[in-house]
Amino acid sequence: GLGTSGQLGDGTTVSKSSPVQIGTSSWTSVSAGFTHTAAIRADGGLFAWGLNSSGQMGDGTTVNKSSPVQIGTSSWSSVAAGQIHTAAIRTDGRLFTWGYNLNGALGDSTTIDKLQPLQVGTSGYTKIAAGAVDSTYAITNTGYMYAWGQNTAGQLGISDTINRSSPVQ
Repeated sequence: GLGTSGQLGDGTTVSKSSPVQIGTSSWTSVSAGFTHTAAIRADGGLFAWGLNSSGQMGDGTTVNKSSPVQIGTSSWSSVAAGQIHTAAIRTDGRLFTWGYNLNGALGDSTTIDKLQPLQVGTSGYTKIAAGAVDSTYAITNTGYMYAWGQNTAGQLGISDTINRSSPVQ
């Protein structure tokens, strides 16, 4: 696929027409955003690579990465790469977001980009998804679904078209 921003994770910015191996580790989960990728290794380590213009890598910078960079030292269970933001759940059920936030996709009640993981809410999250139009969706361990971010086409499913910068059930 397209590799011009390093989103293939093979250490280059060259597009490839056939699969390439990423690292030597055992991976359990991967999510491809618009021009960045995030993945979880078998040991729970979270890694990201590719375009980092709004901090979607979560490493505290806005420098593109063409190889996997570890995000924190925590153990992660789920990750979702959106268009220009990333969301992930730790094994303790806490949800974190980072990257582009103009439309509230990070769920922290602001519209300011974040370069490192920022906790959203308390805990109890089990599933996460990041939309291609700067929106985020999460399911709790009690089965409730929350959504936040861009809602100009009603994609949050909350019967209006107003962007939300914090989770709405």
